[in-house]
Amino acid sequence: MIDFSFDPDWMDTLTAPFMANAFLAGLCIALAAGVMGYFTIARQSTFAAHALAHIGLPGATGAVLLGLPVSLGLGAFALGGALVIGALGKRASQREIATGTVLAFATGLGLFFARLSSSASQQMQSILFGSILTITTDQIIGFAAFDAILLAVLAVIYRPLLFSSVDEQVAQAKGVPIGAMNVAFMAIMAGVITIAVPAVGTLLIFALVITPAATANILAGTPLRAMVLASVLCLAAIWGGLVLAAMFPAPPSFIIVTLSTLFWAAAKGADAMRRR
Repeated sequence: MIDFSFDPDWMDTLTAPFMANAFLAGLCIALAAGVMGYFTIARQSTFAAHALAHIGLPGATGAVLLGLPVSLGLGAFALGGALVIGALGKRASQREIATGTVLAFATGLGLFFARLSSSASQQMQSILFGSILTITTDQIIGFAAFDAILLAVLAVIYRPLLFSSVDEQVAQAKGVPIGAMNVAFMAIMAGVITIAVPAVGTLLIFALVITPAATANILAGTPLRAMVLASVLCLAAIWGGLVLAAMFPAPPSFIIVTLSTLFWAAAKGADAMRRR
C-alpha cells in the first residue's frame, strides 16, 4: 500500500544537496522547455516532438549496454530522428506516417536493447518516468551550457523561425529558408528533449514541453510573453512538484505532471468563463 502521509522532516529533505541539484536542473529545463514549447505548438509539431523522446529510447538503453552515459545515447538518437523529421517538412501530412513508423521501430529497438542487459533493464524505469532527484552536478553544467547555446541560436534565428512557424507560406514567399528552419527547430528540440527526459522521462515529456506552452498561449497575447509565461509555469510545476514530493513522499515526476495539468485546466476553465 502506498503511503502519502505528511513527512514532518520535509524541510531537511529540501535542504539536502541532491535537492539543490534538482532545483537547479528544474530551472535549466524550464527555460529551454518553455521557449521551445511555444514554437512546437505554433508549428503544430507536438506529435513530432513527443516522438523524439521515444526515438531516443534505444539510444539510452543502447548507451547503458555499451557502458556509455545515458544522455549521450539519448541525445544522439534524438538528434538523428530530429534531422530526419525536420527534412520531411513542417506539415504534418508530410511526416506523420514516417514519424510514426520510425517511432514504432525505435520503441521496439529500445526494449530489445533493454532485454540484452540487466543494467539497461534496470535503467528503463528512470528513462521512461524520469528521476530528477538523481541529477548530478555535471549534468547541471551540461544543461546550463545547452541553455546558453539555445539562447544564442534563437537570438540569431528568432524572427525567421517565428515567421515560418506562424505562416509558412508567406514566410517562404518572403525568402525565409523554410527547410533550414525545419531542421534547426527539430535539432534544438532534440536537445530540449535530452535535458528534460531526466526530470519526467520519455513518457511524460509533454508535461514540460507542451502543457505549459499550451497554458501560456491561453493567457498571453504575444509570442514573447507566451514563451516567458510558459517557462514560469514549467518552473512552478517542477519546483512545486519537488516541494510537495518532499512533504508527501511520492514520485516527483507524477506531482510535476499533475501540477502542469492543473495549471492548464485552470487556464482553460478561466478562458471558457471569460468567453461566456
